[in-house]
Amino acid sequence: MIKGNNVTGRQKTVFNLRLKLSVFFHFIPLLWNGDISFKRFILLLKRLLFFVSRMQHNKFVTINGKTRIGLYVPGFPSQAFYTACQKFSQFSERMPCTTVLLSITSACPYSCNYCYQKLDKGKDVYIEILIRTVSKLQKMGIAFFNIEGGEPFLVYDRLKRLCSAIDVRSEIWINSTGAGMDREKLVELKDLHVTAIMFSLHSPDADAFNRFMGSNSAWDTMLDGVKMCHDIGLPVAFNTCLMRDDFYNGTFERIMVLVRDFKACLIQIIKPKPAGGWLEKEAIEFTPEDLAYIKTQVNRYNSQKEFSGYPAISAQIIEEDKGVFGCTAGGIDRFYINAKGDLQPCEFLNISFGNIAVDNFEDIYQKMRSCFAWGGDCYLCESCSKTIHKIYQENSLKSLPLPPELSEMIYSSWDRGRRTDLYERLEKIK
Repeated sequence: MIKGNNVTGRQKTVFNLRLKLSVFFHFIPLLWNGDISFKRFILLLKRLLFFVSRMQHNKFVTINGKTRIGLYVPGFPSQAFYTACQKFSQFSERMPCTTVLLSITSACPYSCNYCYQKLDKGKDVYIEILIRTVSKLQKMGIAFFNIEGGEPFLVYDRLKRLCSAIDVRSEIWINSTGAGMDREKLVELKDLHVTAIMFSLHSPDADAFNRFMGSNSAWDTMLDGVKMCHDIGLPVAFNTCLMRDDFYNGTFERIMVLVRDFKACLIQIIKPKPAGGWLEKEAIEFTPEDLAYIKTQVNRYNSQKEFSGYPAISAQIIEEDKGVFGCTAGGIDRFYINAKGDLQPCEFLNISFGNIAVDNFEDIYQKMRSCFAWGGDCYLCESCSKTIHKIYQENSLKSLPLPPELSEMIYSSWDRGRRTDLYERLEKIK
């Protein structure tokens, strides 16, 4: 069994010092070899130190000897971590993206009514196209591949081929429900340097969980998957999508007890979004008071000594706050490629800039990046959902995301809000 070891208190202080020294000495050869000027070497370090300072609200966790300071930051020390660091060495152009969420299939045994892929209908993109795209993504600096389905273990040959194509310049996490999983597959994936398997856990109650997933066996399947991962030494993590009331009625606390008992290294709290199956859903808003309360709760678990034995929490409500990262979709920090090859700014924003099966990847990626030059404080998946749903209905569409020609109606006139402080200041360090 691999259980994450939390890095808190004095250990965190020592780790921060070690990280800063290691980064300094890692980039010294660039200066010696003349690959970077002394001025830009100093600016690179300033950018990195500023970024790390914005991660201090997190509970750091060590997994298999590598410590992560955030969910989407590869563990330190590793080649993938330094791939992510290279982002901050770009001064002449926009800083590159480091994270991609990649769906390899729409096949899934469940029917979750909230699923952001619920209306993503179409044939899975050819695996050869996906592998070629992954190669391009690594060359452009992607340090973190988050692979999902549907359920990726239902198309294990595709999953294995894709993981085999990703070398140590990047880290791999796989999202799964446990369906289609077996010990042999997990052993192979561990040998391919997969870091962790992330399971969905949207209720602490087995019956409610099964109803949510639309299957009477979903809970047991998840438990079996967690056990198999522990048996072969592959770390487990969880994600949970909680509604407003869940933070007031004890559900959040029960979830935290469960993931602690499941020996999870980390849990991601997903904010409910009007996308996919919930595109027309309106009753999921959180008031400013709700958000403040939830942030306080999360910070208690991440920082207070009494919760030191609980796994680290990565909460979208905090990460997307304008005082932290804001919206980093569209290749600012991350983007999404769905199962049929649509290039989307985010899994929750149901628009497409093109399809890797028919379009040149570099062209459609640059088109997307031109619409996302900076991090914003407006959550487009929320502000644009009604318009997306209206266009979907008016054009009698049968699937999402909106095709590129209709997607342009969205991004040609949207308001991205204000630039977030983090990326504003990072870009000014030149």
